[in-house]
Amino acid sequence: MNITLNVWRQPDQKSQGQFQSYPATGISPDMSFLEMLDAVNTMLVKKGEEPIAFDHDCREGICGSCGMVINGRPHGPERGVATCQLYMRHFKEGDTITLEPWRANAFPVLKDLVVDRTSFDRIIQAGGYVSVDTGGVPDANCIPIPKVKAEEAMDAAACIGCGACVAACKNSSAMLFVSAKVSQLALLPQGDAERKQRVERMIAQMDKEGFGGCTNTLACEAECPKKIPVTHIARLNREFLRAKLT
Repeated sequence: MNITLNVWRQPDQKSQGQFQSYPATGISPDMSFLEMLDAVNTMLVKKGEEPIAFDHDCREGICGSCGMVINGRPHGPERGVATCQLYMRHFKEGDTITLEPWRANAFPVLKDLVVDRTSFDRIIQAGGYVSVDTGGVPDANCIPIPKVKAEEAMDAAACIGCGACVAACKNSSAMLFVSAKVSQLALLPQGDAERKQRVERMIAQMDKEGFGGCTNTLACEAECPKKIPVTHIARLNREFLRAKLT
């Protein structure tokens, strides 16, 4: 199949970017989206041009580094998958595909489709941890946890921190990301020690990084590759209110 890419090119953080068009010919429908970009970059390198910079690592939908906006949607048209798990069979012959980086003040563009997401790291450092004693590994059944609680905590822990929720929100809110990280610890007894200061510190850091407030449009949930529900945002608000009142 033959398609056209309309790609955001920006040499560095301080330069002004612009869209440039590139033909992508002989693309197999069985290629992943990133494999298609690899093929286009090979063509550009052979022509002596600068390849398109984009983030990637595991290419298995686990690491969350492959974020980009594809035709106006974070990670592309398919729900519940990261960009690396998007395949070219979801597009049509002759399509024009527009590629942009995450658009958020807290995610400055470093180059082309690559953004600086270390703001997420700083939010985690502010409180996304538990205090544990070093030593032998405790028995898995020594702390009884209801199955429903354990499953909900694991669902929240599925968040890969890709930033699609931020890119989808018109306020560039990180509430879904922060709520998932708070939920996965607040639901488990191991997270009780830092429960109050965790939510206060993480929200304070989120605000400091320049993320906006929740818009309640549910766009974050719709575009999340791990389908993290917005019910975690409600828990985040309850945790924050509880911390302030007690």
